[in-house]
Amino acid sequence: MVTATTMPVLDALLGTLYVTFFYAILIWLLLHTLRRTHLPASCFQPRPMLLPLLIALSCAVVSAVNVAFAFYQYTSKRIIGFNAVSLPLTWILATIVSFFSMRDNNRRFPLVLILWWCFTCVLDALSVSLNLVKNLESINLWFFLSEDNLVHLVSLPLLPLVCFNVCAKEHSDEEQQQPLLQKHLESSIQEQDQEAFTNASVWSQLAFQWLNPVFKTGRIKKLELAHIPPLPPSEMAQNASSLLEQSLRKQKLKEGGSLAKAIAHSICKSLALNAVLAGVNTCASYIGPLLITNFVNFLLGNNGDSSIQYGLILAFIFFLAKTVESLSQRQWYFGAQRIGIRVRAALMSLIFSKSLLMKCAGPTQGKIINLINVDVERIGDFCWYIHGVWLLPVQIILALVILYINLGYIPSVAAFAVTILVMVCNTPLANKQEGLHSKIMEAKDSRIKMTSETMKNIRILKLHSWEISFLQKLLQLRETERRWLQKYLYTCSAVATLFWTSPTLVSVVTFGACILVQTELTAATVLSALATFRILQEPIYNLPELISMIIQTKVSVDRIQEFINEEDQNQFINRYGPKTSSIAIEIKPGEYAWETNDQPLKKSTIQITGKLVIRKGQKVAVCGSVGSGKSSLLCCMLGEIPLVSGAGTKVYGTKSYVPQSPWIQSGTVRDNILFGKKMNKDFYEDVLDGCALHQDISMWGDGDLNLVEERGINLSGGQKQRIQLARAVYSDSDIYFLDDPFSAVDAHTGTHLFKNCLMKLLYDKTVVYATHQLEFLEGADLILVMKDGKIVESGRYKDLIACPNCELVQQMAAHQETVNQINPCQEDDSGSCRPCQKNQSEVAEENIQEIMEDWKRNKEEEAETGRVKWSVYSTFVTSAYKGALVPVILLCQILFQVMQMGSNYWISWATEQRGRVNNKQLMGTFVLLSCGGTIFILGRTVLMAAIAVETAQRLFHGMITSVFRAPVSFFDTTPSSRIMSRSSTDQSTVDTDIPYRLAGLVFALIQLLSIVVLMSQVAWQIILLFFVVLAVSIWYQAYYITTARELARMVGIRKAPILHHFSESIAGAPTIRCFNQEKLFLIKVKALIDDYSRVAFYNFGTMEWLSVRINFLFNLVFYFVLVILVTLPRSTIDPSLAGLVATYGLNLNVLQAWVIWNLCNVENKMISVERILQFSNITSEAPLIIQDCRPEPEWPKEGKIELHNLHIQYDPTAPMVLKGVTCVFPGQKKIGIVGRTGSGKSTLVQALFRVVEPLEGCILIDGVDISKIGLHDLRSKLGIIPQDPTLFLGTVRTNLDPLEQHADQELWEVLSKCHLAEIVRQDPRLLDAPVAENGENWSVGQRQLVCLARLLLKKRKILVLDEATASIDTATDNLIQKTIREETSGCTVITVAHRIPTVIDNDRVLVLDEGTIVEYDEPAQLLQNNSSSFSKLVSEFLRRSSQSNFQKR
Repeated sequence: MVTATTMPVLDALLGTLYVTFFYAILIWLLLHTLRRTHLPASCFQPRPMLLPLLIALSCAVVSAVNVAFAFYQYTSKRIIGFNAVSLPLTWILATIVSFFSMRDNNRRFPLVLILWWCFTCVLDALSVSLNLVKNLESINLWFFLSEDNLVHLVSLPLLPLVCFNVCAKEHSDEEQQQPLLQKHLESSIQEQDQEAFTNASVWSQLAFQWLNPVFKTGRIKKLELAHIPPLPPSEMAQNASSLLEQSLRKQKLKEGGSLAKAIAHSICKSLALNAVLAGVNTCASYIGPLLITNFVNFLLGNNGDSSIQYGLILAFIFFLAKTVESLSQRQWYFGAQRIGIRVRAALMSLIFSKSLLMKCAGPTQGKIINLINVDVERIGDFCWYIHGVWLLPVQIILALVILYINLGYIPSVAAFAVTILVMVCNTPLANKQEGLHSKIMEAKDSRIKMTSETMKNIRILKLHSWEISFLQKLLQLRETERRWLQKYLYTCSAVATLFWTSPTLVSVVTFGACILVQTELTAATVLSALATFRILQEPIYNLPELISMIIQTKVSVDRIQEFINEEDQNQFINRYGPKTSSIAIEIKPGEYAWETNDQPLKKSTIQITGKLVIRKGQKVAVCGSVGSGKSSLLCCMLGEIPLVSGAGTKVYGTKSYVPQSPWIQSGTVRDNILFGKKMNKDFYEDVLDGCALHQDISMWGDGDLNLVEERGINLSGGQKQRIQLARAVYSDSDIYFLDDPFSAVDAHTGTHLFKNCLMKLLYDKTVVYATHQLEFLEGADLILVMKDGKIVESGRYKDLIACPNCELVQQMAAHQETVNQINPCQEDDSGSCRPCQKNQSEVAEENIQEIMEDWKRNKEEEAETGRVKWSVYSTFVTSAYKGALVPVILLCQILFQVMQMGSNYWISWATEQRGRVNNKQLMGTFVLLSCGGTIFILGRTVLMAAIAVETAQRLFHGMITSVFRAPVSFFDTTPSSRIMSRSSTDQSTVDTDIPYRLAGLVFALIQLLSIVVLMSQVAWQIILLFFVVLAVSIWYQAYYITTARELARMVGIRKAPILHHFSESIAGAPTIRCFNQEKLFLIKVKALIDDYSRVAFYNFGTMEWLSVRINFLFNLVFYFVLVILVTLPRSTIDPSLAGLVATYGLNLNVLQAWVIWNLCNVENKMISVERILQFSNITSEAPLIIQDCRPEPEWPKEGKIELHNLHIQYDPTAPMVLKGVTCVFPGQKKIGIVGRTGSGKSTLVQALFRVVEPLEGCILIDGVDISKIGLHDLRSKLGIIPQDPTLFLGTVRTNLDPLEQHADQELWEVLSKCHLAEIVRQDPRLLDAPVAENGENWSVGQRQLVCLARLLLKKRKILVLDEATASIDTATDNLIQKTIREETSGCTVITVAHRIPTVIDNDRVLVLDEGTIVEYDEPAQLLQNNSSSFSKLVSEFLRRSSQSNFQKR
């Protein structure tokens, strides 16, 4: 009766689908015909192929059979149905299109045709299977020749052949056809002819046999990147990003388009194919619940035919359905991961392109890194979940159809109502999840931003003894993040509990409805319903995760879309072609400002009041006091500052830029200089000579192939400055913008650069240079004098100097005052005291790594080898509450499993015989057992959330504390990207992923074992079979894990170079833009992305390789179990228990797949824990405080420093840096330290702060051996201004007084002493005025003054000044030096000298060379010796200054 009522509905539905496909194919044919008429005939030359021909012929055969059947129906019955017409017509049209497509040059079948073939294949398979089951007992030859079956039986063998071949062909063709890149890809495909994946057969792709070579390699030796085959073309970043860019152009994102739609459009074809596989998998998974009624009735003997043949055929159909389900699931999952790889590559390329064009006050580097680390990964992961959105309703509908067939109308409606109710109840929880997740991401952004800034400036924090204070701030940010995370995970617990118990709730209501409407419950119908609920449990169980992923992905897509919609820097950049006239730069009246509406940063506003023309070949000098707008004027010309009003600036010709703060890439020195250009050896040598780099190159063991570390930390300030100057000169541009190029070099080198570089190499070029060294103004054709953001004077040097009241004359007077301080014993020796390059002493901060040329620190990130150690697992499991809650959680899961199985067995046993128990007992016991399971699940989910939060917090605390206590050498040799990747990606994995992955594995194992135990209760032989399969599975897993583990580690390692390249490129974006090298950097990042995608591709493939094999083994186990149940005598088995075994067995492969998936994922994800623990066990510095050896609170009183036989070596394999240095710095005296690069100046300073410990000897301060006291006690008593001035994100107040120990009055006093008070008062927020990341909204000179104010505020007895005023104009420098003399009159001041006036009035000067003391005396005594190094340095400065004074006269 049910069948009779449902058949018309199904016929109508099928007829509608046939007509829909007919029109879809017809429309495609018409459109393709129109398009074809506009293309040349050469594009459509026939290319006969065997496979397309077979496919087309198969279609023709199926069409002929359907037409014949329709004709037979008409002639025999004189009637013809709607379906009998629509089906043959659609097949005829499909045959025409298949022959039509076969002749096209592109050799592809249309998507609509593929979908039609897949649809009819599934439909025929279902029809034949159902007819076989329905008429199994009466099967004979006439059954196969009947009119109902003949068409299906003829079509069925042909259709799978068509579908498999077409899908495989389409998959490979898709990789070969990407727009805009056809020629490039054709060559790529030719190069990759030998690639296993591209040429894999259908069987090889189904069984993932194309991965066998990788496994063989991984078995023999440790897998490395070189062993991994190339990436398929469709997954390459270039192809993926070009498709996404096309979609974005169509979407018009800035006009309200959607990034999500653009992404979906770029992957729509792959997504459609993936959807077909998902649909096949879903249909196959419901064959079991549909047929379980027949099987249970067979076991009970209720079907009237208990022949073994019937049972064996049923068992085989079960096995066939499970095999199709397994194979389609593996292809579905792998296809989803491939789409994810493509999406990640496209989005990373898009974000990188955007970040190079980002406006000056755009998102911070921390946020951009977070977009890559978290948001892009999440969107890529969502591709695995995306089909759940439409599969869930399909699965529910299929489940309701089965319930309707078995139980009738009312119970199935009741089941549907409860399912909808559960979903409705989830809505407020889902909304709450979305809000909480947004809060987590905001908190994470803040933490990552601060971590990034702290790691960059960790050396400064340690020297100031501020690291613990900054660690506390970071932990406070993490605590905020933890609170949001805790709320989020508890909300997830509520959702998980709701959906774990929903199948139980559905079954209680459904069976209750059956009793109310007096529908008879039999063991067969009950077990079929339970099987349906159980198979429905998977999507319902995944629904919380699906909802969570949708919410998280929406947040991530919105964040990336917001980033992409940010205003581009591109609109400000001046890109004008070469002009034939003599004008190089044309500046028209206008106003430029750094401020934006969203982020008002305190930047100087540049106002151009009159038109200014700079002609080709002119040398233009820009001078002015600190903060007058010199750097900003250069940025205006470059187009880096937004134009607020006016006509703007035009620059004609190519440009090069040397920023004030050097930007150096990781790589070799040669790479930095060439910067993407080809090597011209002669010109290259001229550039090296002009930039005074020959001697440095001869010092390095590898010459110009010497490796440069992150941010150039193994180079001195002067070396970095000269390398970036060489980069600019080698670019051979028309116009050069040099921002204070002489500040970081000594007098000899500065003169050399000016003469040989500016005046010789660039003699015919236009050069605009900002400088504080007024002696370099003499060679300029035009001088621009800046004050308060305006050009107050412009003209030639002679004209400006002739005006007694002009700004330049006042600055020159201050310069002359500085020169007069120096009184050499023999001025007339200045002309002859030009030391050769060999003796010049570039006074710049040499870093630890300068001395260690042979120590190759630019190595690959170290990774653990072999399996993840058990200690990692035990540490993770016992991190929270020492593991006390773990047994409780396991007990809850076991009791839940017992309750669930008990309730199912109870209702099966109770309904086996009518009247065995009454309805009240039946439902009462069932509800009681179900409620018990619900309570245990609630306890489990809540405890899991508590453990997850606590574990994540403890691991983070351990890692970040260890990193902050690490020695400075650790940060010098560890790129910050490695720390950042652990702090962001790995920590996010630990926060929300690993605890649930690990628990999910254990829970799935408990379920699997419980099913095996249940099966063994029916037949003990199953235990033996299980052990055999288990042994084979373990062998497979052992074979798999050696390769998979290394691939997973490589995935983690390959992400860091991408992050590093991002960080580096964002920092140098203005330079990259100026050199027009965006394309070069984009190519490099795409190559890095491809390396990452390549490893990820094979990593995902290996998981599926294992799963497809283990799936097949467990399907065999299920098949043999069914065979055993069929063949055992009825008297020896309990039918209810046997039916329950068959019911649970249906879920065996799903459960086993979940176990394997989690097993693979757990070890791969645990690598994140392993990486975090790596950084939790870093060798620490000396203790911060040693209680037994604490100095007096007033120490040091005098400030006397004694060096006794000091020997320092950075590494046992490195040379000695300081060799027996012995001297005394008297207390309350000023000591200057000079010496060439590598002489040991900075090493001496670092030894004073115990950044490096002496190998031999000691340092005494006021008689106290500093090696005996704690680092905090030592460093907190010393003060230092480093060469690179460092400001932190925050306010003026937090930068001056990070520890909040001083009153506002004290802050204003030091600001006044450093001549910053007026600058700060310009902002109405005063001390609360914002300071941008890295202090970007302050000039370099202003930053140095803030650092000086910070030092004066501390009032230390011993001060170290390392080029404290390098970027300050002479007039301000004179005032500052006076302030320093006054404020430090009772202090010991050690000055690492960079400019002669800073040390000439010191009490003592120490000259170092190759780690030994060459000279140590009063300056006057040293100047009496004309051959002394110090005397030569002074003479060079005087010679240069005297030339400037001569010009003045």
